[in-house]
Amino acid sequence: MMINFTKYTDGLVPTIIQDNETKNVLMLGFMNQEALDKTITTKKVTFFSRTKNRLWTKGEESGNFLNLVSYAIDCDNDTLLLKVNPMGPTCHKGSDTCWNEQNNQEYGFLSKLENTITARKENASAEKSYVASLFEKGINKIAQKVGEEAVEVVIEAKDNNDDLFLNESADLLFHYLILLQAKGFQLNDVVDVLKGREK
Repeated sequence: MMINFTKYTDGLVPTIIQDNETKNVLMLGFMNQEALDKTITTKKVTFFSRTKNRLWTKGEESGNFLNLVSYAIDCDNDTLLLKVNPMGPTCHKGSDTCWNEQNNQEYGFLSKLENTITARKENASAEKSYVASLFEKGINKIAQKVGEEAVEVVIEAKDNNDDLFLNESADLLFHYLILLQAKGFQLNDVVDVLKGREK
């Protein structure tokens, strides 16, 4: 499948730039055939700059290159999606993305749950919040709860009640996220360790 550079009168196609790790959209640029060819050859994302009226490799002045991982063409053959490893902020104004967002790894509901735990830890009263009450009791109580939930997961894993096994697994994960924060860490810190072990 080939990109249709003739669809638009200027011979350029929109090019979406996505972080290969976080999956966040970093920016939108435009490419012609020459820019795409150079990007594929050098593995550094190169656009056609409409303001400079020339090829422009992202990072050629700042050093914040976008290293190409892969590219795909959409179903109409008129838009590119490039997955990259960014070497620093993407936006020329210094932010991670051109929408002034941080390029943090998110884990959907688990990230939302982490944020809720943080909010309860910092703002809720121990009388009204189970999470706040655990933090008030300290690290030993939190670690003990993780141990208890881990034992319950093992017990339910040996039985045939999937519903109980999944509920105990949810309890374990929930309390583990609390323990991480009690130790000053987040899920991203554990993921970084796992990435370091990848072969």
